Amino acid sequence: MFKLAAKAIEIANKYKVDFGDVRVIEKRSQNLSVKNGEINGLTDQTTLGYGIRVLYQGAWGFASGSRMTERAVADTALKAIAIAKASGLLMAGRVRLAPEPAYTDFWQTPFLKDPFAVPVETKLDLLFRIDAVLRGNKKIRVAASEMRFLRERQWHMTTEGSRIEQVQLSSGASLSATAVQNGDVQTRSYPCTHGGQTLAGGWEVIEAMNMLDHAEQVREEALALLAASVCPAGVRDLIISGNQLALQIHESVGHASELDRVLGYEESYAGSSFATTEKLGKFRYGSPIVNLVADATLPGGLATAGYDDDAVKAQRWHIIKDGILSGYMTNREFCGKIGMKRSWGSCRADGYSCIPITRICNLSLMPGSTPLEQLVGEVRDGIMMENNMSWSIDQKRLNFQFGCEIGWLIKNGKKTRMVKNPTYQGITPEFWGSCDAIADHGEWRLWGVANCGKGQPGQTAMMCHGSSPARFRKVKIGMHG
Repeated sequence: MFKLAAKAIEIANKYKVDFGDVRVIEKRSQNLSVKNGEINGLTDQTTLGYGIRVLYQGAWGFASGSRMTERAVADTALKAIAIAKASGLLMAGRVRLAPEPAYTDFWQTPFLKDPFAVPVETKLDLLFRIDAVLRGNKKIRVAASEMRFLRERQWHMTTEGSRIEQVQLSSGASLSATAVQNGDVQTRSYPCTHGGQTLAGGWEVIEAMNMLDHAEQVREEALALLAASVCPAGVRDLIISGNQLALQIHESVGHASELDRVLGYEESYAGSSFATTEKLGKFRYGSPIVNLVADATLPGGLATAGYDDDAVKAQRWHIIKDGILSGYMTNREFCGKIGMKRSWGSCRADGYSCIPITRICNLSLMPGSTPLEQLVGEVRDGIMMENNMSWSIDQKRLNFQFGCEIGWLIKNGKKTRMVKNPTYQGITPEFWGSCDAIADHGEWRLWGVANCGKGQPGQTAMMCHGSSPARFRKVKIGMHG
């Protein structure tokens, strides 16, 4: 594949581009799902192609193709150069990339068991056994379970001399039960909602979830929610479980810290950010115990790789340090606009046919030192919420509302009863500023987001958010549904 990629670099150098790169990508994805006793979906597909990016006289050009011949690669490279020349007629200013050393390297996701070597029959057998447990009560109207596996192999060459091969592998699964009675509909999921849990790794990721062992609890909690009272509205203390906190991190910190969004490049479509550049190193984003770290080297992380799609070596850095805004998600194009001499390396593309853009890296809330029992025990009047059901956040990532599958009221340090349809809302810096305790390392887990959308045309990216349950004081609580 490097021989094929070299043809694009040859053309780029011939036309004396400022910068050029080519990414040859082979992607295999397998998805299996069972719903109400039947196979709901079964796909296994492979794609192969290349994307060529050039910076010519300060303007970008990009083109892609899937005809795997040197002639086709050369034609695609020429098309990318022609697009760059056309873009130059309209550019507001020249693009300048932050420097990065050239690398020759191979990197791959560590794994124990190749999920594509596990027979489809074995996977379906597990899903059908889960399905049978979920449908153990006639009030369960929808029982659903699924698995998904993805392997992406990339050969990346640049005009600067980098020659990088990477193989990323991820595995994921989920199950859910939806109970219906007298017009009320309640769903419980495991390990989490919106596609379930996905992590970097092989079949061992699925085994570690022990999904069959959790199916009965999921079913019974869905049924119990039918009989539960609705969440009472009011201002009270809130404890957020790790799986819900992952989405809180994603929406109110991850997207807010994408530098292209901060600089206004996403504003007409996906919005901007309140975390503007003059706040860097000064603005109090949260309480002093709030530390959020981006990490492209994190074991199990879906955004973990040796290098990003700018050929920048993987790094670890603070987005929020001791409650202060301390960093952004950057690429080589925009990092210089805030005085950085090197990108932190958050540039990725959705396959070969998309141009790389700034994406959220693995972003985690560092654990605290409070045992979970103490986290609950110090609450006089509060609620604990788990598993996201809905979310809404404004164009600047400030005002938000989240709805969860389930809640438990807390009175005088004790969880008392289950409630349904809980929601909470807040303003990002005030909310993170109200965080007064984070559970210790023993409660810390990594949660995968496998379907983050961004860009025009739309691209999907994957990343993880690590978190322990955390406590927030005097939050506005309500109900949805």
